[in-house]
Amino acid sequence: MILINRVAVLGAGVMGAAIAAHLANAGLSVLLLDRIPDQLNDLELKQGLNKESPKFLNRLASEALQNMLKAKPAPFFVPDRARQIQVGNFRDDLKTLKDCDWVIEAIIEDPKIKATLYAQIVPNLGMRTILSTNTSGIPVNHLAEHLPDEVRSRFLLTHFFNPPRYMHLIELVPCRATDRTLLASVAEFLELRLGKGVVLGKDTPNFVGNRIGVFALLNAIHHMVELGMTVEQVDAVAGKATARPKTGVFRTADLVGIDTLVHVARLSWKALSEDEQRQTFQLPDFLENMLNSGMHGDKSGHGFYRKEKTLNGTVRQVLDFSNMSYRTLRQPEFPSLKKALKLDDPKERLAAMVNEHDQGAEFAWRNLRDTIIYATNRIPEIADGIEQIDLAMRWGFNWEIGPFEMLDVIGVHAFVQRARKDGIEVPKSLDSVERFYRFSKGCHQAWDLRTGAGYRDLKQTRGEVKLTILKSLRARLAGNQEASIHDLNDGVLGLEFHSKMNSISPETLDMVIKAVEIAERQGVGLVIGNQGKVFSAGANLAVLLSALEKQSFAEIEKIVTTFQNASMTLKYAKVPVVVAPFNLTLGGACEFCLHADAIVADAETYMGLVEVGVGILPAGGGCKEMAIRASELAERNQSDVTSFLYKALENIGMAKVSTSAEELFDFGYMRHGDSITMNTARLLGDAKKLVQALAANYRPKLPNQTINAGGEGLAASMRTRLWNLNQGGFISDHDHLIASAVVKILCGGEVPEGTTVDESYLLELEREGFLSLVGTPKTRQRIEHMLKTGKPLRN
Repeated sequence: MILINRVAVLGAGVMGAAIAAHLANAGLSVLLLDRIPDQLNDLELKQGLNKESPKFLNRLASEALQNMLKAKPAPFFVPDRARQIQVGNFRDDLKTLKDCDWVIEAIIEDPKIKATLYAQIVPNLGMRTILSTNTSGIPVNHLAEHLPDEVRSRFLLTHFFNPPRYMHLIELVPCRATDRTLLASVAEFLELRLGKGVVLGKDTPNFVGNRIGVFALLNAIHHMVELGMTVEQVDAVAGKATARPKTGVFRTADLVGIDTLVHVARLSWKALSEDEQRQTFQLPDFLENMLNSGMHGDKSGHGFYRKEKTLNGTVRQVLDFSNMSYRTLRQPEFPSLKKALKLDDPKERLAAMVNEHDQGAEFAWRNLRDTIIYATNRIPEIADGIEQIDLAMRWGFNWEIGPFEMLDVIGVHAFVQRARKDGIEVPKSLDSVERFYRFSKGCHQAWDLRTGAGYRDLKQTRGEVKLTILKSLRARLAGNQEASIHDLNDGVLGLEFHSKMNSISPETLDMVIKAVEIAERQGVGLVIGNQGKVFSAGANLAVLLSALEKQSFAEIEKIVTTFQNASMTLKYAKVPVVVAPFNLTLGGACEFCLHADAIVADAETYMGLVEVGVGILPAGGGCKEMAIRASELAERNQSDVTSFLYKALENIGMAKVSTSAEELFDFGYMRHGDSITMNTARLLGDAKKLVQALAANYRPKLPNQTINAGGEGLAASMRTRLWNLNQGGFISDHDHLIASAVVKILCGGEVPEGTTVDESYLLELEREGFLSLVGTPKTRQRIEHMLKTGKPLRN
């Protein structure tokens, strides 16, 4: 892999600063430069600055960096990452570019201004410095014309999607002179170090993602007008129901900006003179009217939607484009929509939607039909492989499945026949295709639409373990409806959760224990991970509520005991256990992580002990484990345990959830020996490697760990603080009750300070605390509210 340690970002606008922030997230040293301001502002004059003061010269880059620290969602994993960014200006600091391995130009989308900047930076580049542009629409070869030959071979497009931290897609487009070995090395760096999903595109208008995405959006608008539908009807159908983001068409337009959408459409119309669907990029009159009326979407406070304050509170309204006025939203009533939204699987939702016969289904069919045909006709114009388009739409536009994956769901022959019945011209290349994707001999393959020569193996990220491929090889060793145990090869087993939201039920717990048993008997270690949307939303509350409704407290105690046994089985396994969390990792899932030998977390891991939100406490060993960790920290630092226990109480009592994996080190949920993976595709592979490394010299832990308890004196002090918070109205009575129960466990019960207590005793305290809370009316209300709304209730 190419060696890149220091990167310069030229242009400290919203996009440039956000790119700089994500480079810092990856541990790189970053130089952020922008132009010098025109004039001193009032504050600078008051401070006695002049036009040669560094604070004035670097103001634009400095303000951009400060704005990144305040931005939501946060561009930085943790605020401390900002220290890796040095600010400067184009006049004074271009000479330092010679020390940079990579320079990213991210200034205004104007070819002439870019060319002027290139003339200034070229003399300052190192002999091997890579230069890239973040343009979203200017031809790469046009920009390359302004560079000398020796720089052109190191010049390419790296198009980050906004916001760079959260959007997985980056489009990589070479110019004609780009060195192909360098191109491959940059792609690998972007995947492994920045965690990006790289799509290799060609130098065509809007490149890959925006070419298809903008077409799909504008096509939807035209069909809405033709079918006489409303904005909210289209958003409902073009969202989750058809495996696309819940923002649909018009909420997405408001987020992006109506002005931006119109600008891109106009540029597309101008650039795509030979495109067979050029008329799609011609805007309807109402969009031009919106632009002229200042209706730019979220940035102006009103677009296709707006929030209106009334006597009854804030009401969300929608635009009636036929008369350009706002009205109250009306819930779409299509039978196809209701049917589709009852289904969890995106492929099943899509099939249910397009195979019905109401107006919503007809719109879904027309929009997807046209988008799929348009995407088919873009091969090999914008990319050589169909997977490049599918990945661009999934990673850059949050589609759950891409156009060609959709075609497999609908059925290629069925699609062709129906489209031709509509009188639509269908590409002849579809006539010879049975399906676009398949698994064969342990490989994921895609149809080569460019040549029509058959299937070809799809590239995998280096170190990637793909469960879909393992399943095609029948690598499943055991399982039930909630979880499965797979052979990950090399003696490493994998435990996969696959319930709804990967919630943890008694059946899941059975498989946890069984996975350890099999790994101990016939393997070298165990990885717990999956490749769903979330790692796990925690315990299955429906099971708990069902037991509550029957007043079966014996059943509840049995579930809690089994959960604790599963956690302890992980902790004291005779082989190493590594957990690979990502995205939501809540409640019981967090407790599993705390009991493993190590954690390999995806960078975007949102983990927390959140049980307080549903009126209970962590009873799968979570409170116990945090008491042990607090004791170990106090011993290691030769200090009092008080501050560490208060930190644990704060995390549990406030149901704090990390905003990144890096923040978990501050929480105390990740420790030395745990690691972070930037690219989700590598997560299971990295966890497997760690299992193999640990297995070489693995020594199981001695059972039933003991600690010196904080004791009743500390518990009394902590309860006093909780009482003050309650009296001050900061926490409710029920929060006070729950937190007091947590304090009892963390401090080791009603024992003197320094009393030796073991894990079995702390687990007993957990069970007692859990059972004392679970039967209260307010806890039941919290559980019911969470199951109904998906949000916590603080009663």
